[in-house]
Amino acid sequence: MDSAEKRLNELGYKQELRREMTLFKTLAISFSTMTLFTGITPLYGSSLLYAGPAPLVWGWIVVSFFTWFVGLAMAEICSSFPTTGSLYFWAAHLAGPKWGPFASWCCAWLETIGLIAGIGTQAYAGSQTLQSIILLCTGTNKDGGYFAPRWLFLCMYMGLTVIWAVLNTFALEVIAFIDIISIWWQVIGGLVIVVMLPLVALTRQPASYVFSSFEMAPDSTGISSKPYAAVLALLVSQYSLYGYDAAAHLTEETKGADKNGPIAILSSIGIISVFGWAIYWLLPSVFSATGAIILLFIIWGSFFFGGLSITTSAARVVYALSRDKGVPFSSIWRRIHPKHKVPSNAVWLCAAICILLGLPILKVNVVFTAITSICTIGWVGGYAVPIFARLVMAEENFNAGPFYLGRARRPICLVAFLWICYTCSVFLLHVLPHHLGYFQLCTSCFGCWSGLDYALVDGGCKKMVQGPC
Repeated sequence: MDSAEKRLNELGYKQELRREMTLFKTLAISFSTMTLFTGITPLYGSSLLYAGPAPLVWGWIVVSFFTWFVGLAMAEICSSFPTTGSLYFWAAHLAGPKWGPFASWCCAWLETIGLIAGIGTQAYAGSQTLQSIILLCTGTNKDGGYFAPRWLFLCMYMGLTVIWAVLNTFALEVIAFIDIISIWWQVIGGLVIVVMLPLVALTRQPASYVFSSFEMAPDSTGISSKPYAAVLALLVSQYSLYGYDAAAHLTEETKGADKNGPIAILSSIGIISVFGWAIYWLLPSVFSATGAIILLFIIWGSFFFGGLSITTSAARVVYALSRDKGVPFSSIWRRIHPKHKVPSNAVWLCAAICILLGLPILKVNVVFTAITSICTIGWVGGYAVPIFARLVMAEENFNAGPFYLGRARRPICLVAFLWICYTCSVFLLHVLPHHLGYFQLCTSCFGCWSGLDYALVDGGCKKMVQGPC
């Protein structure tokens, strides 16, 4: 019997899902859930406008550094509790009999809401990118290009969500194969961007500008405080560097999950940290519409693969929560497809809720801001509960797995918990400027670094003809 399956039985569950995932396949899904280009299109422009390029470049390093603390803390817990329920199950056992039920309940709903909203962020950003590709292919706003209206944007959003649900109805092997393509897509795509951007950029900024320039735009953002602007500039990095818990959601389907789960979590963080930094310091350049289309296509693929993987994770959490009778009509959502051995009903529940979240697109301009904040606060906030429980629990009550932090666990968990609290607080601040009217959502094209109604196309910064996008 597999060591992880033996541990699963000790925790009171029988093996229902098909355990056939290798380390590389689990890593592929975890890596795809994070997605290398997640924050570029939706948040890069506004983050650059807050404080200029230097906080973005150095901010990525700072965020990566603290993300490692969260990853290490989660990897240790994952090694001890290799279950699909992951975060909420961890919280229930780590918090003890008195606080366990409450901690588990809070964590379960934070995690579930965050993951389902995460599908929405990928669907919205993917639709936004596709909208931009269509615009640039048909001539840009200036030249009479086609800017997809709200109803068509919503159709693209819903279409992506349904495609992901259909693919997740098949065996997990299908998702794993697609995500193997994803990991190479993002690595090779990242290399293409790193190599090609300096070669094809119409104008280039000196290294001193990228690494040391701190520029604010108080007239546009309404923010005049440098520390506050620098904090908001880190949003793009914080938005991109989470999702590595996907490996934990797949532990009941991964061989040797008590070892391979932690490895997949930490490997995902490592790969994203390196490639992300290389890409982010190259982006403050101006390039042609043709170059933008190529880059947008690479980025769109990243959103597609990311949404597919997040749907996989969300469905596993809903399935596990239903197995524990934690949601209404649990008997329906916990059902496993008889042939493919996947929680297909849970998949379609997640897709349906995600589509409902997107319906306000027809009337409201701040849908992405709202979904992003819900996703980040719920998803990352869910990390905090088991990590805090691990921080304060008595060490003799912890049944360590193969990956064990030993005496280092307390300082690591403390830093991780404080960083999560800070991240959630910042994303609450992020909602405020949008509701005060300082920003409009930009859906025009790759290169909308201003975050408002400008786009870097045709060799310069052009005001969008149709007004605020």
